[in-house]
Amino acid sequence: MESVTLDALDRRLIHALQLDGRLPFSRIAAAVGVPERTVARRYHRLRSRLALRVVGLVDGRRTGTLDWVVRVRCAPEAVETLAVLLARREDTSWIAPLVGGTELTCMIRTPPPGDDGRRPFFEQLARTAGVREVGAACVLRPVAGVGGWAGRMDALGEAEQRLLLPPRSAPVDPTEAVPVLSPADSALLRALSQDGRADLGRLASATGCSESTVRRRIGQLRDSGVLAFEVEIDPALFGYPIEALLWLDVPPAGLGTVAEALAGHQQVAFAALTTGPSSVFVMVECRSVSGLHAYVTDELAALHGITRIESAVTQRRTKRAGPLPAPLAEKRAGAPSGRAAAQ
Repeated sequence: MESVTLDALDRRLIHALQLDGRLPFSRIAAAVGVPERTVARRYHRLRSRLALRVVGLVDGRRTGTLDWVVRVRCAPEAVETLAVLLARREDTSWIAPLVGGTELTCMIRTPPPGDDGRRPFFEQLARTAGVREVGAACVLRPVAGVGGWAGRMDALGEAEQRLLLPPRSAPVDPTEAVPVLSPADSALLRALSQDGRADLGRLASATGCSESTVRRRIGQLRDSGVLAFEVEIDPALFGYPIEALLWLDVPPAGLGTVAEALAGHQQVAFAALTTGPSSVFVMVECRSVSGLHAYVTDELAALHGITRIESAVTQRRTKRAGPLPAPLAEKRAGAPSGRAAAQ
């Protein structure tokens, strides 16, 4: 990726896209007071340099799938190969080798247990060359970071946000029936995962539907809670080069209080209640190692209910929320193949 520095207009554009990833450039330009062509040029500059991407994400809770936080301990020589193999899969995200060189973490989406006859992903992963131990925690409920990391959402004033925010709809009732997805829906969601701002013509070609049908279906999928949009961008560009993963032990009686507090912490990019030895998983973004130390010893230490904290610093992100952009996928196509993980 080319060297990129964000200025105030870039940050306002990113904030606007996190509010709604498919906002027209004309609306963003009107809200921030610059010509539309300037906004479009800034977006395409950042995207062409692989610094920014809008991706469409599916909420697995609405489609009956399960999300897992996976920790893989492996031989040092296997980490890079395994990261690339996992990154090629459509069902993985947030892949990160950890500092130390013998572990990586990722998120994986699977069908419910027993849903099909294929050998389970985790069994295949455990059999992959170089893998020594696999741990998986099922995401029970996200509690922070859904809708964007707060650290990149402070560039627009309240008046500007009111101009951009769509009308608020009623929250999705989790007891409502899961919408039935057609093959055209699946093709649409796959195309949006590659480029959340793909124009209607491209989406119509990908789905075999008319542009008006595509526009209407995007709205329906968003309103039902199936589809949301995420802005992928390196927190280091905002001055937060240190990313840490935390596993918190919290007794059941304290989960509500801890979850509510995490949702208000500026450093938290994502947090969820999970199964496994630790009941809360957290991704945090910090300006420095001393900033991470201060967050753990001050803000987390002040929360009643946390009995133990395990932490690890990520070395880099091999993959974020969406599929690898084509330039990166092509670059990594020649990586050592080994025995493919969970093919």
